[in-house]
Amino acid sequence: MKVRFLKPAQLEVDDAVVWYNSQSFGLGTQFLDEVDRSIRRIVTFPLSSAEIEQDIRRCLLSRFPYGIIYGIDSGTVIIVAVAHLHREPRYWIDRLLEQKTSM
Repeated sequence: MKVRFLKPAQLEVDDAVVWYNSQSFGLGTQFLDEVDRSIRRIVTFPLSSAEIEQDIRRCLLSRFPYGIIYGIDSGTVIIVAVAHLHREPRYWIDRLLEQKTSM
């Protein structure tokens, strides 16, 4: 199964890595490792995460307060957001509409 990040989701990962590295040396790398482990879990068991919207799921990271918001389209996992869980909920919902209109 392929994995594709929407650009805003990739920027969220990049920003979080920079922020965590500014807090403690190597913490950004640990965050990135956790994201990688979660994506591997998603690819292996794509339907095991909680469905939070129709055809949209959220996989929670174990150590960091983030969830990977994703959908599945034609054998590809599409990462819609890497969302901090203590910030505005559902801020990423407009990305779904943008994604559908670009197809």
